Amino acid sequence: MNRLSTSWGAYDLTRFPEDPRDQLRAWSAADAYLLRHLAGEEGPRGETGAAVDLSGTVAVVGDRWGALTTVLAGHARVPVQITDSFLAQQATRANLARAGHAPDAARLLTTRDTPPARIDVLLVRVPKSLALLEDQLHRLAPALHEGTVVVGTGMVTEIHTSTLELFERLVGPTRTSLARQKARLIFSTPAPSRVPDPSRTPDFSRSTEPGPWPRTYVLPADSGAGAGLTVVNHAGIFCADRLDIGTRFFLKHLPRARGGAHVVDLGCGNGVLGTAASVEDPDATVTFVDESFQAVASAEATFRANAAEGAKAHFVAGDALAAVAPGTVDLVLNNPPFHSHQATTGATAWRMFSGARAALRPGGELWVIGNRHLGYHVKLRKLFGNAEVVASDPKFVVLRAVKGDR
Repeated sequence: MNRLSTSWGAYDLTRFPEDPRDQLRAWSAADAYLLRHLAGEEGPRGETGAAVDLSGTVAVVGDRWGALTTVLAGHARVPVQITDSFLAQQATRANLARAGHAPDAARLLTTRDTPPARIDVLLVRVPKSLALLEDQLHRLAPALHEGTVVVGTGMVTEIHTSTLELFERLVGPTRTSLARQKARLIFSTPAPSRVPDPSRTPDFSRSTEPGPWPRTYVLPADSGAGAGLTVVNHAGIFCADRLDIGTRFFLKHLPRARGGAHVVDLGCGNGVLGTAASVEDPDATVTFVDESFQAVASAEATFRANAAEGAKAHFVAGDALAAVAPGTVDLVLNNPPFHSHQATTGATAWRMFSGARAALRPGGELWVIGNRHLGYHVKLRKLFGNAEVVASDPKFVVLRAVKGDR
């Protein structure tokens, strides 16, 4: 747990799931800078000024662990958080409760939900994915009006010329603040030409120009078990323009599911691994799990585009395998991430592997692909007592671990 001090008070915040060994903060200098600006403590050039009027509808996009939403819940009229992360949403709920706020002190939406019809203050924590930022600005543009205050925030290393160009193109004239503690603010003014007619209900199916997402492509014949599959990617999915080379290698060595098996595509992304397993065995039941709402939507779209009629699948936005009953799974396919936003960490992979062991039946198998240097075989042998190298190349390794009878 770590404390964020603001002019509105101090807040004890944690990430999700809570782990006393986790040394990563649940807030950043970018969050603190934005809060100082909203309170009138620090303007674009370091000057003090008037506090931002928070009496209207305040939307907070990309709040990574709920720090912004938790602070604003006591000073804005039911702030609306919009996030792509199940983990961030759970962290927000916990942090709101820890701060003494009622459950309805903030409205928590996903990136797949319809946003508010009118937004008076739009706060954007710049995401790692430029595509996700583009998609969200497209979706939110119809809710902006000439008086909307739009402020983005991020670390200096996260804000690029392309970031500012997106704000400029999709919102209006854009400028930046001075850097403070390696963080920067972005200020955009909605352009009158892009503001919708206030007498009409906003149409969230369209914006000032067509959005480029989702994107679809067909896998080539040399893609192993994925050959010929149609892949659908919503914005923010890892390597959304093409199949990443790790998944491509995994598809060439994918195990065949036994008839009627329960297969889990863990950290499913666009769902191509689980979809390939379903196409190989139409009697299998495939559960697609990811903490990204955009990923789960992509996996469902990919599955629907390829699976046989009557093929069985479940789609879960959640924390690893927490939502899957123990001892019910025959095969887990996993391409674990090793980044949490900008931080490199093995915690996510360990949680996935631990969850897989609990979810598997005796004799069930976990198949993992990872970069060779990550040393996943060490973790797997510690958890399962075994780890076999199925395939490898200079960059990747495919590992197989089997759950024993005990």
